[in-house]
Amino acid sequence: MSELDRYLNAATRDNTRRSYRAAIEHFEVTWGGFLPATSDSVARYLVAHAGQLSINTLKLRLSAIAQWHNSQGFADPTKAPVVRKVFKGIRALHPMQEKQAEPLQLQHLEKVVDWLEGEALAALASDDRPGLLRARRDAALILLGFWRGFRSDELCRLQIEHVQAVAGSGITLYLPRSKSDRDNLGKTFQTPALLRLCPVRAYIEWLNTAALVRGPVFRGIDRWGNLGEEGLHANSVIPLLRQALERAGIPAEHYTSHSLRRGFATWAHQSGWDLKSLMNYVGWKDVKSAMRYVEATPFTGMRMMAEKQIGN
Repeated sequence: MSELDRYLNAATRDNTRRSYRAAIEHFEVTWGGFLPATSDSVARYLVAHAGQLSINTLKLRLSAIAQWHNSQGFADPTKAPVVRKVFKGIRALHPMQEKQAEPLQLQHLEKVVDWLEGEALAALASDDRPGLLRARRDAALILLGFWRGFRSDELCRLQIEHVQAVAGSGITLYLPRSKSDRDNLGKTFQTPALLRLCPVRAYIEWLNTAALVRGPVFRGIDRWGNLGEEGLHANSVIPLLRQALERAGIPAEHYTSHSLRRGFATWAHQSGWDLKSLMNYVGWKDVKSAMRYVEATPFTGMRMMAEKQIGN
């Protein structure tokens, strides 16, 4: 790869690049389309998958086709009036309610964290290092994901060198890039220590138990208790969360990694956060994204409301 290609690739997030590549393959290989495409073929492609694929998936496919043509120097067929009109008709005839992850409620967060603490204590008593490591890791990941409203890929990209945690005070986390950081300027996140369900204490306990000093915060653990060198893959967060919930006796089939983010947004809304404060904290730039979760209400501080909700 040339230096030019390296910088061009860096301008697009890995997830986006993979999604676009899969979309182009679907258009060419699965459906049998040709590139460069005509506006008529793109319109027929949409019609062929109307009602089968969600509106959001079709939008992604159009974006991928548009990006391919723009990058190759061809006219963008997705901007043609016939394509726009067909897409509008599909939205009218095939309205679909957007599927959203079940928010993790605070009582379930408390239950699963208490269960993981019990697992950690039992592992300590039986000298079960792999069990202890998993319990400490899972508790830290779930609590950080909830109270910071992180996406799964953000949790998996956290580096110890970019985290500062002070017991009883708070934690500061720096991410060089994230979905809401379109210009890749890097962003710093903070969250306070809490009396219970504390993400700061859970993070420190995990690092101390695993004896980690650098590299990815959250890693795989094999059956012998050996830690992986690489960070967890974002796709592994869903089974990790579901398995922890199921062990705690909580039906988990409707939960995804996004349940942590939605759970925090639900808690914050019920606790009196206003829309602007929640958007700033979570990192939403688009009001429409935030409005899927909340309506504007008066704001109160996080520490005070958290401690009121979960007790002393």
